[in-house]
Amino acid sequence: MAMFALRRWWNRHALQAGLIVLAVGTAWAVRQQEGGMLYDAYRWITQPLQPGLPSEQVLQDRYVLELQQRIIELENQNRSLRNLLDYNGSLQSRGIPAAVIGRSADYWWQQVTLNRGQRDGINVGYIVTGPGGLVGRVSQVSAHTSQVLLISDPTSRVGATVSRSRVMGYIRGKSGERVVMEFFDKSLDVKVGDVVSTSAYSHRFPADVPIGRIESLDLNKSPAPEAVIKLSAPLNQLEWVTVHRFSPAEDEFDPMADPLSEESAQP
Repeated sequence: MAMFALRRWWNRHALQAGLIVLAVGTAWAVRQQEGGMLYDAYRWITQPLQPGLPSEQVLQDRYVLELQQRIIELENQNRSLRNLLDYNGSLQSRGIPAAVIGRSADYWWQQVTLNRGQRDGINVGYIVTGPGGLVGRVSQVSAHTSQVLLISDPTSRVGATVSRSRVMGYIRGKSGERVVMEFFDKSLDVKVGDVVSTSAYSHRFPADVPIGRIESLDLNKSPAPEAVIKLSAPLNQLEWVTVHRFSPAEDEFDPMADPLSEESAQP
């Protein structure tokens, strides 16, 4: 009987009871959040009616965004310089840091222009390196700038040796991030992955400057076996380099000289 009366009461007053519970729960939530929920709801409802941010605030936001972008760019440049200095720490001379300020699309793989020149102590024939290894040689100098003949230039020749087996040859450029090494001997102890560096018999480059790694071999090439070398220095993306003082054996620097002549001391 009691259950029947309770059910009849519930059927009559269920809506009122639910509203009371909802009101009490809402009041408790508002008290717990100190009105934050109502404030958020108010902002959501009235947001379409609110005017945009003041122009001064917009300008400040844009200025902050610009500063953040500048910080990111400075961090990238700082990282590049640290890598460059760490690499050059292994050389006998720390050299002269320089920025690449000029590069022609028609001669992208042939030469670059640096922002350092004779007044900074740079002369023709000095060696240029970058992160990873050899970049080229200084071919022309003015008071404030220098022209660098890249090792990827087809006219460039570099005496080279395979670091593991000391097999020697010379490097010639191919206008790309890969160069060709032509060996002097036909019986070779070389394999893909071997590191190639400048030769101790080269008159124009100091010994043991990294050049790259052997990517492929053609031992049947005539008249001499050849290897394709992938350069370790990122010539396609050069931004900073280091110029090292070096006195070539020749009286004058001639990038078009016969490549075999500089290896006259070969076994």
